[in-house]
This record gives sequence, structure tokens and C-alpha cells, in this order.
Amino acid sequence: MGKQPIYSVVIPCYNEQEVITETYNRLTKVMKDLNEPYELIFVNDGSKDDTANIISTFCETDSSVKLINFTRNFGHMPAISAGMEKSKCQAIFIIDADLQDPPEIFPEMIEKWKEGYHVVYGKRIERKGESFVKKLTAKVFYRFIRSLTSIDLPLDTGEFRLIDRKVCDTVNKLPEKNRYIRGLVSWVGFKQIPVEYVRDERFAGVTKYPYRKLLILAMDGITSFSYKPLKIATTFGIIISIASFLYILYVLYHYFFNDIAIQGWVSIMAAILLTQGIMFIIQGLTGEYIGRIYTELQNRPTYIIQEIVGED
Repeated sequence: MGKQPIYSVVIPCYNEQEVITETYNRLTKVMKDLNEPYELIFVNDGSKDDTANIISTFCETDSSVKLINFTRNFGHMPAISAGMEKSKCQAIFIIDADLQDPPEIFPEMIEKWKEGYHVVYGKRIERKGESFVKKLTAKVFYRFIRSLTSIDLPLDTGEFRLIDRKVCDTVNKLPEKNRYIRGLVSWVGFKQIPVEYVRDERFAGVTKYPYRKLLILAMDGITSFSYKPLKIATTFGIIISIASFLYILYVLYHYFFNDIAIQGWVSIMAAILLTQGIMFIIQGLTGEYIGRIYTELQNRPTYIIQEIVGED
């Protein structure tokens, strides 16, 4: 490739055969216009379609392209982690393959990076092609995580960003197995600044983040960076215990001093069901934290690479 690349672009991919050629074309145009050496690192996260084969053809004709093939589907965050760990460049872009985040704002991000910022993250000011429900849940999602976590997570952002080599190396050294990348990048600090943009609708294919995965992502973000939910659970437990104790005193007072048996089994059963529901939620929440501890203690690799195509 000649000169050592200055920029790496990490592109996690999962079943993106409909869009991957357009992604490559747009990324290549943007990077060539910079007139500086670069590399494109596509991470195939166990795709079941023709994504890997299409990217392999790029590797044959373009020495700037690398392809990392996983042995199976490990997930979006492990795919990003693999690209970050294989990159050796001075600045690393992270962008999804679906073209909802526009690579055309890379030059603006580079300007901020050259001004001395270590992280330049994309901030969505509009989300095209999404339903009202999707926009509302996304808005609630980001604000909910921010309210519960102990770090300053920027609102309306994803993994789309530029990170400096120092930031990349620091995040790579962190030992977590369940990696919430945007949270880790915020947690390590350094100088960070947003670049606003309009998020386009998906170029082709279907979203890889349905509501179920968004819920899992939210849980990962919360349990990775905060134990506030456990504090809230403890508070609920104390309140319920106090309320139950006071109600028992109320019943006993009327029974012994007023000779009145308190009626109202419907309300009592409703209260029991409510408290039991809260207790199950607390137990499930505690189980999430214990499960994370179990995963970390297993110390299994976050991902397994089958092969790397186009590596020097």
C-alpha cells in the first residue's frame, strides 16, 4: 500500500449484501478525496448471506481493503472491537455498513481531530425514514441510559465517530468482555466534541437492531456503567417493607382495640401481586449483574477470527 495509512475505517457487517457495494464505493470516494493513505477494515460478523464474498472481491482489487471474518455471529460490539484492535492508524473511524450515517462528514470530523480533539462523535439532529414510535423509543432509550449510568453519555449518538490512536489503545486495553463501545469511549475521557448530522434512512436491507436487541443494548449500557438500579431496588424494598409493617400495625390496632376485622381481600391481593412483581423485577435485575460477573470470570474471548483477507 506504500505509505503507512493515517486513517482506518472500521465497518462491522452482518448480512449486508444488498448495501455493501454501495458502502464500499462511498467510503472509497470519501477517503480518496482526502489525498492521504487509509485502510478500510470490514468485519464480517458471521454473515449468512454473500457479504463476505463480495468484500473479498474488494480485497483482490484494492490493497486498502481488509476483511476480518468471524467464525460465527458474535455481535455488533465485538465486531467493532476487532476492527479497533487490528487497526494501527493514527485516527480510526467507526461506521455501520447500512449508510444511515454519512461518511461524507469524515472531513469535518478530521478538522476537529486536527484541532486537538481526541474523539469526534456524530450527533443525530434528525432521523429520516423512521416511524414516530421508533424515534420516540430511541429518544427515551438514550435519555434513560444517561439518567441511570454514572458517566456523561452524549445524547442521540451511536458508535459513529472518529477516535484518536490514544483513545483506541486505551479502550483496547480495558478488560471487559461485554463491551459497550460508546460508553467505554466516554468513560476513558480525553477531549471530545460532537459533529451534528442528519441520519438517512437505510440504503437497503433491514435493520439489525430490532427492539429486542435495543433492550439488550440498554441493559448492557446500564449494567456496565452503573449500579444505580440496585440502589433503586434497595429503596423499593425498604419502602415496601415499611408500608407492609405499618399496614400490619393498622390491622392489629383495629382487631384488638376496635374489635373490627379489616375487610378488602381484593385490595390486599392487589398489593401482594404488586409487591411480588416488584420483587421479581429486582431479582431479575440482580441476576443481570450476576450474569455479567459470571461472563467476565469465564474469561472467554470476545470474538474468534476465522481468517483475515488482505492483511500484509
